Amino acid sequence: MTALPKMSIRLHGGIPPSECVELAKAADVAGFAGIWFAENAFGRGILPAAAACSIATRRIVINAGVFNPYSRHPTMMAMEIGGLDELSNGRASLSIGAGIAAATEKLGMSSNRPVPALRDALIIVRALLRGEEVDYAGAAFSARKVKLDYVPRPDIPIYLAGRGDLTAKLAGDLADGLLVSNMCSIAFTARIAALMQDQRRAAGRPGTGAVVQYMPCSVHRDRGTAFAAGKRAVGAMLPGFWALGQRIGSAKDALLAGAGISEADFSSMAARLAAGEKAEDVLDDAVASAFALIGTPDDCLRAAKRYAEAGVTELALTFGGAMAAQNLALLGEVLEHD
Repeated sequence: MTALPKMSIRLHGGIPPSECVELAKAADVAGFAGIWFAENAFGRGILPAAAACSIATRRIVINAGVFNPYSRHPTMMAMEIGGLDELSNGRASLSIGAGIAAATEKLGMSSNRPVPALRDALIIVRALLRGEEVDYAGAAFSARKVKLDYVPRPDIPIYLAGRGDLTAKLAGDLADGLLVSNMCSIAFTARIAALMQDQRRAAGRPGTGAVVQYMPCSVHRDRGTAFAAGKRAVGAMLPGFWALGQRIGSAKDALLAGAGISEADFSSMAARLAAGEKAEDVLDDAVASAFALIGTPDDCLRAAKRYAEAGVTELALTFGGAMAAQNLALLGEVLEHD
């Protein structure tokens, strides 16, 4: 029998900290494994919400990120995650990514070599968390004779976020796991997860790395109600991700791989949604199911098991709308008895 992946919730800077706390408390009570924060450029920084959630919860893991080394130097990441880990009594983790090139360019920086930047960030943060004095000159970031003034937990998990093959391989070499974005097909996730695990074995590292998949979740005892909300969630993302896919090959591959949806269909859906048509009219059930955990509680459990078979160890679910807390509680109730 296929085991379920861990179930967690995804929070982000678009949600006020007070609402993050309420959802975190509901997830903690419902038995979810973790909270994954997503810090988007020029939105709310996630540290106030992460700190508040760490105090308001008892057992759930506080996963801070995704931090970009171009906007937050690796030494600052180490300083902050160590402090958050202390506040949460050893429940914190860190995730790092170097995407969103357009935002980086607004800071007057070039992000045309994201993988070396991620490698530098991993090396610097790891060493600082181990209590070492770091004297490192990297291709993108350096730390010259830097040592933290306190002793953090040395094994705070560090994850990389990204879709590219080189990022997946770097995660296998140096990180504790890989975060896979929203709007990635299950076939794409399976391929990139296998690539990361293969690289981890080739590097002689023990065990397996975590694979965390972001996706919206719409769960309701009435399937039609669940799909209507889920289509709205997927529809809100599809035009932006399709536009990104026109510039970045891995982003297009993430949408198309094994999904059974043609480029022409994606282009048409994106255009109709951008023109203001309702997602419920534009997207069919198959499209919504390809990019969301959606349906009745039993539907969601069956889909979650398929992700486990694809190599996903944890689903970081976004629950949107006024019924978010009730929806995650419903899924948690079913998980408890599965």
